[in-house]
Formats: sequence, structure tokens, C-alpha cells
Amino acid sequence: MSLTHPSEVLFQGTHPPVSIPACDHYAGSEKLMRKSMALQHELGPVFDITFDCEDGASNGSEEAHAHLIGTLLTGDDNRFDRIGARAHDIGSPFFEQDIEIILQHAATKLAYLVVPKVDSVADVKNAVALIGKHAKKHGRDKLPVHVLIETHGALADVHAIAAIPQVECLSFGVMDFVSAHYGAIPGTAMRSPGQFTHPLVMRAKLEIAAACHAYGKVPSHNVTTEINDTSVVASDAHRAASECGYTRMWSIHPNQIRPILKSLAPRLSEVNEAAAILSQAQEAQWGPIQHNGKLHDRASYRYYWTILQRAHAAGLQMPEASHALL
Repeated sequence: MSLTHPSEVLFQGTHPPVSIPACDHYAGSEKLMRKSMALQHELGPVFDITFDCEDGASNGSEEAHAHLIGTLLTGDDNRFDRIGARAHDIGSPFFEQDIEIILQHAATKLAYLVVPKVDSVADVKNAVALIGKHAKKHGRDKLPVHVLIETHGALADVHAIAAIPQVECLSFGVMDFVSAHYGAIPGTAMRSPGQFTHPLVMRAKLEIAAACHAYGKVPSHNVTTEINDTSVVASDAHRAASECGYTRMWSIHPNQIRPILKSLAPRLSEVNEAAAILSQAQEAQWGPIQHNGKLHDRASYRYYWTILQRAHAAGLQMPEASHALL
């Protein structure tokens, strides 16, 4: 009897949810970009790197910085093709220049492009069309796009933005979002514990996460500005996952990567349970089963398969029973 892969039966009529690493590490200068790639070599492709044009390029060096990013993406140090780039904001004269230069160098090597400062779904659609035009010119079809949700308009359109096929991830920009309220939200809401208690900030986080999960996309949580006390980073990542449904989080310092990965990874006990349930279900041709006295069907199979996907993306030691399921 041939075994049917879960992706063929559990998501009929819909696309499986996007699965990408749980940590997105930002690097702007050449020194930090090279250090980030070295750390990725050490740990493996368990975290993404985003090379940053918006905050990384010094005034007057925007063109040279985009060329640098393109060169690094095509170099031997990009071993896993899990490096993206953030362009200047869509209102900047350097926005299209960033896209054109980076894609002429590395259209087939780039993992994704991050688009900041959008104010509407129309902004995102225009950006996606522009990216698609340049990507196609350099041999890449349907380059994934990540969108920063940090304005009132983007939040109002967040479900429509998540529905765009090329968009695979939405990130929350807490600092710009709080600043956009001109003092109505206190600065303490940019960090913990305020970011998890202020109603307007939590509303934004929950709207973004809900929109992503409605369309199988990845919600990415904002940065933690604390870089020395890793327990703060771990706590923020844990709360982002357990209270807000986020499956990915930004890192702005190498010290933050490991605690983010650990906090967002599934528990090993749940990974082992998922592998056992899905293996039994696969043997039963994905019909209902009993496992340890509990009934399971395709609804729970979809849940457990995403647990395996997250564990695999996090680089966890996978049980042998999971190998035919990934």
C-alpha cells in the first residue's frame, strides 16, 4: 500500500500554510551582514537574515549599499538561500532603485523582499507588481514579499493585504505604530510589559495574526530592544506565541536569535506526539483514528502537521516516524 503525503490530502482546495524559519535577523552594515552569514553557517538555515537598505544605508551611499547586498547574496557565503532584503520605504526615491539593483544581482538567490511603510492594500499591490516586473526580467517568478504593518492604513487593510498571493509574511512595526498615535499611546507600549497590555497595541498585534492565519501566512512579531538580558527576549517571544499567535519574530542582535528560536519552537513532547498520530493516520489512509484513547481526524491532523513543519524549520531533532511526513 502506497502512503499518501499529508500535503496531498489535508489541504485539498487550499494551499498549505507558509512554513519559514521562526526568527528573522536584521543586519544593516557589511560587517554585521557578514557576521550574520557566519552564524547562519554555524547554526544552519534555522533562522533567516534580512539585509537592510532602509536603516542600513548611510545617506548618500544608497546605491552602493544595494550593490553590496546583491553581491553578498550571490557570494559563496550565502549557502542556504535564506537571506532576504528590506528596501527603502515605498515613498522613497530609493525604493525602486533598491529592488532593481538587488534583483539584477540576485533575483534567483533572494529569499524574499520586505516592503515597509505601506499605507493601504493598493500600496502593497503596486509594490508587488513592481517587484514582479523586475524579478521576471531577471529570471525569477513570484518572488515572496514580506510587508511591514506599521501605519493606521495598513492595519485597516490587513486582511486584504494578507490575501495577496505573493505576500507570505506580515511583520508588526510597533515603534512606528505607537509613534503614529502622537502621544496617545505611551512610549512604554513599545516594550514589555506595556506592549502586551496596552489595548490599542494588542488590538494591532491580534488583527495582524488573525489576518495571517486566515490566509495561511506567517505573522512576525516586532523586535525586543533589550540585547543583553536574553530572558527578556525569550519572554517576549513566548508571549508573542502563546498570547498573540505569532510564529516568527525579528532579531536585531545575534544574542537574540537562540532565545527566539527556543521560545517559538514546539515542545519535543508535542513533536513526538504529532509524529505518532500522523504516522498512524497515514497508515489509515487519513481516515479517523484513535490514539491513546482519543479520536483524531483531518482537523487535528492539520494541526499536528504544522507542528512537524515548525519543528523541522527550527532544526529540532526529528523523530524517525516524521521522515515520511515532511
